[in-house]
Amino acid sequence: MPQIVVLPHEELCPEGAVLEVAPGTTVCDALLANDIEIEHACEKSCACTTCHVIVREGFESLESAEDEEEDLLDKAWGLEPTSRLSCQTRMPEDTDLVVEIPKYTINHAKENH
Repeated sequence: MPQIVVLPHEELCPEGAVLEVAPGTTVCDALLANDIEIEHACEKSCACTTCHVIVREGFESLESAEDEEEDLLDKAWGLEPTSRLSCQTRMPEDTDLVVEIPKYTINHAKENH
C-alpha cells in the first residue's frame, strides 16, 4: 500500500508522520483519518485553498489538476510548482508521496475578515 510521508508541521504534526493510504484516497481524507487536522473550510468541495499542500516527492505520479483546482491554487499562500489542494489529490496506485503542509492558509472565516 502506498504511503504519505508528512513532513513536520509545528501545529498539526510536530513529529511528522508516515501514513499507509489506499490508492484513490484523497490526501485530505488520509490526513484527517490519521488525526492530522488540516483545514478544509469548504468541506472538501474545491471552493477554497485551506487544504493546500506542497508535494515534495511523487508529484509526477499524480493525475493532473483540473482547471478549477488550478484557478484556486493561484490564490493559495506559499504557492509552489508542486502545490495541490489535498481534497482534490488522490493517492496513486504504487507511488509514495512526501507532502508538506504550509505554515499558513488563507482562511477568511478563521481570520475574522
